[in-house]
Amino acid sequence: PHRAVRWWLVSVAALIALMVLVGGATRLTESGLSIVEWKPVTGSVPPLSEAQWNEAFEAYKKIPQYRELNAGMNLHEFKTIFWWEWSHRLLGRFIGVAYLLPFLFFLWRGGLAADLKRRLWLLFGLGALQGAVGWWMVASGLTERVEVSQYRLATHLSLALVIFAGIVWTVRRLGAPSLAVASMRLKATSVIILAVTFVQLYFGALVAGLRAGRVYNTWPDIDGAFIPSAKRLWFDTPWWRNMFDNVLTVQFEHRMTAYLLLALVAFHAFDAIGARAGRAASGALWLLAAVSLQAVLGILTLLNQVPIDIALAHQAVAIVVLMLAVIQVERMVSRKPSEDAVTSAVAVDAAGVR
Repeated sequence: PHRAVRWWLVSVAALIALMVLVGGATRLTESGLSIVEWKPVTGSVPPLSEAQWNEAFEAYKKIPQYRELNAGMNLHEFKTIFWWEWSHRLLGRFIGVAYLLPFLFFLWRGGLAADLKRRLWLLFGLGALQGAVGWWMVASGLTERVEVSQYRLATHLSLALVIFAGIVWTVRRLGAPSLAVASMRLKATSVIILAVTFVQLYFGALVAGLRAGRVYNTWPDIDGAFIPSAKRLWFDTPWWRNMFDNVLTVQFEHRMTAYLLLALVAFHAFDAIGARAGRAASGALWLLAAVSLQAVLGILTLLNQVPIDIALAHQAVAIVVLMLAVIQVERMVSRKPSEDAVTSAVAVDAAGVR
């Protein structure tokens, strides 16, 4: 039964990763405000007639983004951004169905442990909340702004990644207990890496929300120096608002957190190799490779002023980094397997399932 549950959850995790990438493309193409109403059920059907298309277009013309950024847009151009947003929302609905129906089936068949059922219900609840957060984000750009709030965008992305991480963790826990042996330092650094990864992803969402990647397109300097002037980093009051609203500060903190993450992952990898930590060392090396690639893609995205192909590759590798960081922590903090669990783990590994 757990093998079927694992395949189901792996499929849902893949759909969430795809959802994040489609959301990124929606943001990069400035399509997120093209649908100005939230219709959870009837909204799954797009306009089917010319009159319906004109009605949707007229509704878009009433918001500030059209008046200030896209005045003069024709119906064909509107359809392009509409399809991106509609696809994003439709995929969200599909994920909800792809999660709920198999879950109800597994509940009906029985065999799910109580703690697993609680975790799966929690993930479903977070998914339902994500739909509401998505509309809360869109609503922020319908009246006074020409784009959605970067705070709400970061919340929307962060919640999606929390759900993704929760599913990855659950899939790992359904397998045989890990046999990795790790010191307390390795365990601690793996947890710190996961925490910093989430912080970095949040900062990345702020960068996207503020379009901060389209300015200061030099590296390794930013605004003429490796560390910009404090007056420009902290000119707003109260000071903490700069961390979320100041384009220079947001891009700078995203860069510095990237350096910190790369240093932590490199230290963790060399530490694991030196300790001959087996699977923990292999996982650390994979994580180092992913973070290194992510850093290169981040620099290329910046230097080329956020082309959609490189930007989406940057986002895709970020999801891989998060997945590997979650797996590494789970591997480090796995329960000590009993003798039967050890036998089971060896059998599963031999079968090539794990």
